[in-house]
Amino acid sequence: MKAFVFLFRMDITTKNAQPSAGQMETYMTQWMKWIHDIDHNGQLLEGGNHFSRNGRVIYSDNKVTEGPYTSAKNSVAGYILVQAKNLDAATRLAEKCPILEGQNTSVEIRELATPGA
Repeated sequence: MKAFVFLFRMDITTKNAQPSAGQMETYMTQWMKWIHDIDHNGQLLEGGNHFSRNGRVIYSDNKVTEGPYTSAKNSVAGYILVQAKNLDAATRLAEKCPILEGQNTSVEIRELATPGA
């Protein structure tokens, strides 16, 4: 088995793009079921979290900007670590992520490099 990170991207900056309390409750129910299924199958690794909406970006010219890095109004909102046989198997897990039901959202799948490889 290989280790992968799922990076969850969504619009965290536009007020109208934020879910209502009711929507958030529905999303969290779907999210917890998805995470439970991954954990139940022994594929959820320790680690992972949601990120705050605060932060800074430091660029190579020492320019500092306030807030998270965004591209097309998207920013990384959090991540989890999973294990899967290969990238295709990890992709199948990620395809079921409820965050993909939202607009302007994505899940990036990256294999964790083996130290020394």
